[in-house]
Amino acid sequence: MSAWQDTRPGRTPGMSAKDEILARLRTALAVPRRDEVTEADDVPRTYQRADDKQEVRTAPEKVRGVLVRRLEDYTATVHRTTAATAPAVIAGALGAARSAVIPSGLPSTWLEQIEASLVVDDGTATPHELDAIDAVLTGCHTAIAQTGTLVLRADDLGGRRAITLVPDHHVVVVAAEQVVLGVPRAIERMAEDAAAAWTMISGPSATSDIELDRVEGVHGPRRLEVILIEPEPDPEPEPQPEPQPAQNPTPATPASTQEKSS
Repeated sequence: MSAWQDTRPGRTPGMSAKDEILARLRTALAVPRRDEVTEADDVPRTYQRADDKQEVRTAPEKVRGVLVRRLEDYTATVHRTTAATAPAVIAGALGAARSAVIPSGLPSTWLEQIEASLVVDDGTATPHELDAIDAVLTGCHTAIAQTGTLVLRADDLGGRRAITLVPDHHVVVVAAEQVVLGVPRAIERMAEDAAAAWTMISGPSATSDIELDRVEGVHGPRRLEVILIEPEPDPEPEPQPEPQPAQNPTPATPASTQEKSS
């Protein structure tokens, strides 16, 4: 690290305030910054990392619970389901939507029970055309539990940014393995494709004016619904048969007793 010296030019008789200020500026510009980093060892390492103990040791079900609470704090609707029931839940989340735009790479099982008219986005639809569509259904790349943020990559699963901003209703499907606890692990996952276009969503679009009147839907969808696909629950153990009480056998009559009775 560079040696920092707080020596400042002192005011001499006859020096104006302007000259003193300019002299101090010249002195400051000549000295390296206090926080200048010259070697790799100079970088502070006290920040949270992707391998932080809390990130590594927290049970996955607890991490998903934190994500659900954060999303609900943002007034998003969360549906917790499994892969077997996900198609019905996705169809229910779209509700009365007559049309929905989707990226080209969504799993076909997600679409099995949807009654709305599906429009596969090919990148040519204009904002005016997208505004006429009721909803959008996308996948997800990463979900950050601590901040309640959904990270979408502009690919065939997350779709281009326009389709997630213009329709008024956004349904996002999140897999359990995509949920991380903190931002560092999310950045680590995003670094796999650092040049991609990323969209981060923390709840429905909302803003407020100078009088703090909340207005939703100005900068994006007014409604956000999240389908969280969790692992199938472990099967309940089969009940063990209750032990039957032991039957006391009837004692046999001795032969000598039978002879006497006869």
